[in-house]
Amino acid sequence: MTDETATAQRLVRRFARETNLLVSGRDFSVVGTDGVADALRSLLPALGAHLGDAGVVFAPGETPEILLDGEALPVRNTAEDRVDAAGRHMPVATALARRLREAGTVNGVRIGIAMVLEPKTAQLALLLRDAGAAVAAYAHPDEIDVEVAEVLRTRGIPVDGDPSLSGAAERAAAVSFLRRGLDLLLDDGSHLIRLAHEEGLTAELRGAAEETTSGLAPLRLMERESVLGIPVIAVNDALTKTSFDNRYGTGQSCVFAIADALDAAGIDIREHPAVVIGYGPVGEGVAAHLRALGVQVGITETDPVRALRAAHDGYRIGRLHDLSPGALVVSATGAPHTVDAEVLRTAAIVAVAGGVPQEIDLDPSTLRPCTGPNGEVSPHVERAGDGALVIARGGCVNLSAGEGNPIEIMDLSFSVQLFAVEHLLSHDLPAGVHPLPPEVDTTVGTAALAARGERIDARSQAQVEAQREWRSPRFRGASA
Repeated sequence: MTDETATAQRLVRRFARETNLLVSGRDFSVVGTDGVADALRSLLPALGAHLGDAGVVFAPGETPEILLDGEALPVRNTAEDRVDAAGRHMPVATALARRLREAGTVNGVRIGIAMVLEPKTAQLALLLRDAGAAVAAYAHPDEIDVEVAEVLRTRGIPVDGDPSLSGAAERAAAVSFLRRGLDLLLDDGSHLIRLAHEEGLTAELRGAAEETTSGLAPLRLMERESVLGIPVIAVNDALTKTSFDNRYGTGQSCVFAIADALDAAGIDIREHPAVVIGYGPVGEGVAAHLRALGVQVGITETDPVRALRAAHDGYRIGRLHDLSPGALVVSATGAPHTVDAEVLRTAAIVAVAGGVPQEIDLDPSTLRPCTGPNGEVSPHVERAGDGALVIARGGCVNLSAGEGNPIEIMDLSFSVQLFAVEHLLSHDLPAGVHPLPPEVDTTVGTAALAARGERIDARSQAQVEAQREWRSPRFRGASA
């Protein structure tokens, strides 16, 4: 990769890192005619951005080099800054929360949020609180930004969880959170929903919403075995969640976090071919963003249809143990034991996108520091014994080595969460896993387009009437 291309990639990643905003779907313009400017004009469309004369401005070599809304990138030095900045870029969720407040839908409703605690999650808690709910938050020890947690506490929202907790103490904190007497539980990974069942704490719960693919799988197993005792909304299955959060949000945030971590260790992300394990929506996004950065990408899958789709998307497909030696391996399965000891021994680098505990069969005691080009210890890259480099200790890389999914993406996901809250409160649902009605996607999509100033077509009356006609027009008028 040329120096100009590397500089262009760093500029784009710097924009994403300093703003936590999305690249795809955003308008950019590039000033200049040098090699870096030309590289930016090639890179941005590959990442799904729009090139034009407006939007974010890249001016390589100038001061400042990046302009957002005509100004230098905003300073987000404090947790207060980051939380408030997230709120400024979540117009859809803000509008939906305002509707809940005006209708009095959540007045006095006790809502627990058990998700990764970072600025966007904090905004969801604040929006629900401002809509009239009594909100409490919980986060696992490795998924809590302590400064963001303190922001919530100072604004009147209690937070359970602490990075120092483990084992029995971690469980006790989670149980204490559940004993707050919640009406609704918004979960990520279904850990708290399952714990509530184990502890017999579901009696007061009117329902829950689950954010992730990996969290829905055990809930559906519980439903089949008739042990799921509450209604759960499958937030993850809404198109405006999984099609955007997983593909565009997780794709950008994970790949950029990997590239930043490797850069700090003196490694260019293009130095090794990549293998993405799993070609669901997360794997699709990771693969697409890696390819946009110029990485040679292979896909390994257990699902033949997904493998076939990956092949038609232009990726080399094969078996993990054949493709992983010497490669950057990114697990996108959300399943334990995806990366086994052999892969950990033969791969060049290993990282996890999304992530569940033990997605890598890794013994943390084998990790040793990795030093960067100037001898400094890399903050997010370690070596597993004599094997692969491991990024973020095998945890969810965009959270452990970054700030999570971009704000606009979580605006969509949390808008779906707000619809789930409304649906649970307005319907008497039986125990089980339930989808949201499809009109939720239409409403969220329409609001997101309106916030961007975009307009789309509507079907004509002739099209509507034609779809109501069951007779085949091909044979209409022909004699029998």
